Amino acid sequence: MAGTDHSDPASLAPYIQHTAISAGMTRDDLVAHCEEAVRYGFNAAMIPASWAGLAADVLRGTGVTVASALDFPTVGVMTSRGKAAEARAIAEAGAEQIDMGVQVGWLRSGMEKEFREDIAGVVAAGVPVKVMLELPLLTEDERERAVELAMDAGAAYLKNASSGSVEVANPESIAYLAARVRDGVRVKASGGIKTLEQARALLDAGASLLGTSSGVAIVTSGRDGGQARTDY
Repeated sequence: MAGTDHSDPASLAPYIQHTAISAGMTRDDLVAHCEEAVRYGFNAAMIPASWAGLAADVLRGTGVTVASALDFPTVGVMTSRGKAAEARAIAEAGAEQIDMGVQVGWLRSGMEKEFREDIAGVVAAGVPVKVMLELPLLTEDERERAVELAMDAGAAYLKNASSGSVEVANPESIAYLAARVRDGVRVKASGGIKTLEQARALLDAGASLLGTSSGVAIVTSGRDGGQARTDY
């Protein structure tokens, strides 16, 4: 975050949500990912919803948060009822935070009430929700409305995008969100964060969290040979 000393790469670990979202993830992969999050002191292990219960068991008492996602990685394809039900199921399984895709098409169609209620249904699960706004897909006016509607719905965090295929996280998008969040709402940067320099710039721009699969490489500055597993 702006004004914080990030000269030591390891000092970035508490801001990183260590991400592994893979259709082929095995039980051993999940356990290893969670143990890695503990070893490096990451903020959270971001894992597929189907593994939330096991992740909660592995991470219990470690101080590392269990985070998961819905309507992702293909964003905006679930029904609102389906999202709300899945959010409750994920939270009951042990997820402490949920990142969610939004209905960009609804917003662009002027369906603002439906867009807001879609988010509010996930927020009702009772855990902090991070809303992936997909900023590059929106006009300037749509961006402004997306930010306001997400906060009206109860978003705890605003995210620039769901992945690097939509937008590589950049200081401009993060500063844009940071300048607009209300008290108590924070910003998470996501998408193609692979280097120490990127991570520092995003935190300086106003991000409170970084979602990345390259966390090990970032906090060790490459010494451990950590490699990104995905584009997240």
